[in-house]
Amino acid sequence: MNSIEPNDIKKGDIGYLKNGWKFEMVDNKKGNIRMAKVHGYETEIGSIYTHDIAFIEKNGDDVPVDASRYQAQATMIKNLGFSS
Repeated sequence: MNSIEPNDIKKGDIGYLKNGWKFEMVDNKKGNIRMAKVHGYETEIGSIYTHDIAFIEKNGDDVPVDASRYQAQATMIKNLGFSS
């Protein structure tokens, strides 16, 4: 598997954000904002941007997420002065 589209990430999939925090997807929605249980300093459920997902664990392999279609959103957030 070369890469996965953000819309192909399903509920229960485990992955890592670009900041290194592990997460579990808790919805089956599509789009650039998804709900996930994030294991960071504290474990909490909240919204994450798909362009912040680094990879998903599938069958013991790390599959990168191709969020290039959401790059305009990442650029806008960065231009507003927020970290991306």
